Amino acid sequence: MEPQFSVFGHIGQPVVRVYEAVADPDQLARYFTTGGARGRLVSGATVWWDFHDFPGEFPVQVIEATPPERIVLEWDSNEPVPEGEAPRRTRVTFAFDATDDGRTRVEISESGWAGTDTGFRASYGNCMGWSQMLCALKAWLEYGINLREGMYR
Repeated sequence: MEPQFSVFGHIGQPVVRVYEAVADPDQLARYFTTGGARGRLVSGATVWWDFHDFPGEFPVQVIEATPPERIVLEWDSNEPVPEGEAPRRTRVTFAFDATDDGRTRVEISESGWAGTDTGFRASYGNCMGWSQMLCALKAWLEYGINLREGMYR
């Protein structure tokens, strides 16, 4: 069985504003990519994300960006790579759905790890990270608070 997961949360803002907070690198860097983000999330782009707590800028390939509904990304897996082999790639899908009460339901799904102990451990780490990203997104858009700063170090 291949590791995969989905997490979701509700953000008290309209769907267009929530989508933009993820797609726009300047906004993303205010609550998630603490080392910065370069490049807007648009279909076919390669953008660069950096985190102060996980040093090293890395590429993120944008497979699809359909405002304000969906963003699909691919990036190298965080599981160990045997010498001489290319890293596995995982796929991350953001789904943004407007609710009847004016909020936005955001669901983040990721898959693509090996069905091994190290693959499962790597997926658990990303599940934790995306859950925290949703909390940080909510805190930023609803209250102007950066929850990510200092979270992991």
